Amino acid sequence: MSKETILLVDDEEEIISFIKDALELEGYEVLTAGSGQEALIQSRLMPTLIILDVMMPEMNGIEVCERLREFTDCPIVFLSACQSETDRIQGLAAGGDDYLLKPFSLAELKARIHAHLRREKRVHTQREQGMLRLQSLLIDCKGHSVSYNGQNIALTNKEFMIVELLSLHQGQVFSREQIYEKIWGFDAEGDDSTVTEHIKKIRAKLAAYAQDKNYIQTVWGIGYKWDVK
Repeated sequence: MSKETILLVDDEEEIISFIKDALELEGYEVLTAGSGQEALIQSRLMPTLIILDVMMPEMNGIEVCERLREFTDCPIVFLSACQSETDRIQGLAAGGDDYLLKPFSLAELKARIHAHLRREKRVHTQREQGMLRLQSLLIDCKGHSVSYNGQNIALTNKEFMIVELLSLHQGQVFSREQIYEKIWGFDAEGDDSTVTEHIKKIRAKLAAYAQDKNYIQTVWGIGYKWDVK
């Protein structure tokens, strides 16, 4: 697809029509789905970003998001009328990147979409070059190294893999279980508590060079994410 494509998932036709018209006026190509199953089918067209309603019959947005994360890492923005902290935590834990409460303004939705797509474009370009530069921090994915203002930061292989995973998915929350499975593998002998220890060591090593930055944030009740600021 030549231009940025957004998949809009909601079981309410009025909301679909309202948002679709607004986004098309912004120049986006918009795919739509009225159910979770339809969303999974449409997502195979590899949209640039997905807007996903939480409260849907048969398969809710949380379940859809978990399925989507099996094959796509594009930004997922939840729309929901549920305002409790628990609901937001569940959305982020499932792999969502953002959570917008209904009713919402189109201006805010457009601004969040633009911010996510801008960040994705920047990360995608840097990923292709094998380098991810985050102000003074340079992550060399091909060279398997991390440096700060030209000074090399000595990381173990697993520590580097965690930094690479989180930094290449800035803003996305990963649970300890997800990190453990991605870095150590499903068949590894051990448990996800080792992730906590590795995160502590990574933070200490980064802090030795960048005292005023906390690159890896703890999202309480869920896991960790890379600070996008």
